[in-house]
Amino acid sequence: MNFSISETENMVGQMAKDFAEKNIRPYVMEWDEAQKFPVETMKAMGELGLLGVLVPEEYGGAGFGYHEYVRAIIEITKVDSSVGLSVAAHNSLCTGHIMQFGNEEQKRRWLPKLATGQWIGAWGLTEANTGSDALRMRTTAVKDGNHWVINGAKNWITHGISGDVAVVLVRTGELLDSHGISAFVVERGTPGFKAGKKENKLGMRASETAEMIFEDCRIPEENLLGNVGDGFIQAMKILDGGRISIAALSLGIAEGALEASVKYSKEREQFGKPIATFQAISFKLAQMATELEVAKLLTRQAAEMKNAHLPMTKESAMAKYYASEVAVRNSVESVQIFGGYGYTKDFPVEKFYRDSKLCTIGEGTSEIQKLVIARSIIGR
Repeated sequence: MNFSISETENMVGQMAKDFAEKNIRPYVMEWDEAQKFPVETMKAMGELGLLGVLVPEEYGGAGFGYHEYVRAIIEITKVDSSVGLSVAAHNSLCTGHIMQFGNEEQKRRWLPKLATGQWIGAWGLTEANTGSDALRMRTTAVKDGNHWVINGAKNWITHGISGDVAVVLVRTGELLDSHGISAFVVERGTPGFKAGKKENKLGMRASETAEMIFEDCRIPEENLLGNVGDGFIQAMKILDGGRISIAALSLGIAEGALEASVKYSKEREQFGKPIATFQAISFKLAQMATELEVAKLLTRQAAEMKNAHLPMTKESAMAKYYASEVAVRNSVESVQIFGGYGYTKDFPVEKFYRDSKLCTIGEGTSEIQKLVIARSIIGR
């Protein structure tokens, strides 16, 4: 594994950090309280290349690899996890699916708009009754001449309202058939495609989560990604990369919580000295820092394998599972270190605490990650 951090990775990280400090930090709690998705801020990040980090330059992207991508997500997330989540979903899911499985015409049609932030992307797999059990999805597409007609609904979709274009996984074959699902690109404004309920969430409140509803939505057959029946297999491969995204998001939360805790414990005095000098506090910081480093190494390993186009289902699942659990633990400990102040919205750890839990749920729960890992070890 490559342990060295390149000049490019540092450059991308600094750029993301500078942008977040200037354009995101002043509005974090305002957006959180109002559950406002900052569309214009997202588009501004697109102008910097942060919405097309992995997209080749020929399609309008920055043309970087997964190490640069992970670093960008970490730096944004340390300021606002919600924005980090939106950037991750846009890059790895919608944009990533088109980049990985679209034909040349499709790539040239959609990637430049997504990579530059002109359009914001959504990705629809989950339904109300089919989360991890995706093969039981009820949203269908039926062929009608040279069009497909989609009916159904998708739930828990990042950018389900504001997304300009969505990659949607729908059933085109028999129930429970892994080759009975196909992927389509649907543009906002297509008749029969509309947004539904916006979720009122515990955390990640500035990252929009909503339904996407399809009622006799007709799309041309050229919007099919790959072949009919390839959608489920495509989705599983996309989720491999998506798990690296959630691992990166988790690292940003865990690192942000640690940094805030170190700063506060060195400033906060009790019994005449900084609480950082108390063993009870210093041991918490030591545990937080150690687990963060382990999570970083697991994530870096998965990113390295992804860059090399190696199979990395197990490694990405391990990174996502461990990093997300560390994000929760670090957030819990940070609130404890802050004491009563940690329970208020005047300090950042309260928000890390709320935001962190999503990381153990989104793009496959911790339990699903353990199932993936176990199958990789012992076989199906």
